[in-house]
Amino acid sequence: MAEGKFATAINCIDGRTQTPVSEWIKKNHSADYVDTVTEPGCDKTLIQNPEKIDQIKAKVQISINAHGSSLIAIAGHHDCAGNPVSKDEHISQIKKSVDIIKSWNLPVKVVGLWVNDQWKIEQVQ
Repeated sequence: MAEGKFATAINCIDGRTQTPVSEWIKKNHSADYVDTVTEPGCDKTLIQNPEKIDQIKAKVQISINAHGSSLIAIAGHHDCAGNPVSKDEHISQIKKSVDIIKSWNLPVKVVGLWVNDQWKIEQVQ
């Protein structure tokens, strides 16, 4: 197993979200490293694209099994090209995504994050 404390972010491919999400996870969950699984509009993908769910889950399991990741964060964000919906809709999708991830019964904590229009993190669940 890798040294250091790992967490896993399921995040959009949008590069503007990578740093704020990783920094928030490191600061708030004492992680040294953040493994990243990316999909365009990942909050929408987890609730509307069943064939992608298995791929995302497999990648998350690698992070848990190989790196001992103890947290999964699912993030949605302002100005998302892959999921151009309102903040309220994103928040709803993030919460549903958290429930889906929790249903995998993995031995980790799961949180939902919103990256707002200032590129700051708001924990939504």
